[in-house]
Amino acid sequence: MPVFNYRGRGAQGELRRGHIEAASQDAAADLLLRQGIIPLELRQSNARSNGLDLNQLFKSTIPLEMLVIFCRQLYSLTKAGVPLLRSMKGLGQSATHPLMKSTLESVVAEMTNGKPLSVAMKQHPRVFNTLFVSMIQVGENTGRLDDTLLQLAHYYEQEMETRRRIKSAMRYPMFVMSAIMLAMVILNIKVIPQFASMFSRFGVELPLPTRILIASSNFFVGYWPLMLGGLVVAWMGVRLWRQTPAGSEKWDLWRLKVPIVGDIVNRAQLSRFSRTFSLMIRAGVPLNQAIQMSAEALGNRYLETRLIDMKMGIESGNSIAATASQSGVFTPLVLQMIAVGEETGQVDELLFEASEFYDREVDYDLKTLTARIEPILLLIVAAMVLLLALGIFLPMWSLLDVARGV
Repeated sequence: MPVFNYRGRGAQGELRRGHIEAASQDAAADLLLRQGIIPLELRQSNARSNGLDLNQLFKSTIPLEMLVIFCRQLYSLTKAGVPLLRSMKGLGQSATHPLMKSTLESVVAEMTNGKPLSVAMKQHPRVFNTLFVSMIQVGENTGRLDDTLLQLAHYYEQEMETRRRIKSAMRYPMFVMSAIMLAMVILNIKVIPQFASMFSRFGVELPLPTRILIASSNFFVGYWPLMLGGLVVAWMGVRLWRQTPAGSEKWDLWRLKVPIVGDIVNRAQLSRFSRTFSLMIRAGVPLNQAIQMSAEALGNRYLETRLIDMKMGIESGNSIAATASQSGVFTPLVLQMIAVGEETGQVDELLFEASEFYDREVDYDLKTLTARIEPILLLIVAAMVLLLALGIFLPMWSLLDVARGV
């Protein structure tokens, strides 16, 4: 049964928020009214936020490249005056990604039955998220669907570029860490057992580093199935925990607090919010709805919760700058941009400039990320080599002393 997130007023006028299961949106509203809650906002959740869903662990998604190509192609066809239904049929026939192909075929079938494009896309959240559907709906209502598609293409291209820079910066650290892990596996399986059997034949007392190496090797060799199973269970447990509201919020907060990387992630999130918010305002989306969708587009539950509180403050009559300052998630630059934009009526332009500024900062930080992580990686490698050297050479020196009769 679908799950709906609601926001409403209780019998005493207090603000109530939560989720409810119902067959439809009307049924959910009736259930809330029976409970004495007057619904102010009722939205169907894209995922089961009150439980665990094993299907979420292995659900495939559409690459951003496919969305960019789709937006570009549909923009060109719409700009050329090709009927929308005919354009969607052609794009569905030429699609190469299985999920995109089946989704477009389903959208075409629903459009044939008389549904608007945005309504048909809304039935496929795995491909078209809330931001995408809302932008398409605005484009349909204003008669500027081609401009909306071009804006979406630019937006997803910028997202692709940001992700590409992050992956490029993390490639070297991940390669070094993978090499360290592989070396540890080979040492524990092949090298250390050979030295352990040699040392055991002499019956001498082994130094502490050697005993640590031998104990870790014995544990690794004897319990590797248990370790592998534990890693799989831990991975699934973390994924399931992240699907819960509390777990998702704590995980996203931890991502923002990680040393070195957390500050970069935070600024990248602020850049995404500024760019999305600017895009929605330019498209003519109402302010409170633009904040809601920009918060959901972040993919960060911690920031989303505080931005929703900011939206509620605006609905209560407070200014954008005041609620943004109270949220505690924005840097002074964004707060200043919002305040100036609110006074001049150019919030969209100033937020777009703030997004460009943060993109340049993130790009610079990513270029210097390797230089900042290298000392930590060198310390890890040095500690590993030191432990290995002491564990192997100390008992060998002791054996040489025994052989010489010292």
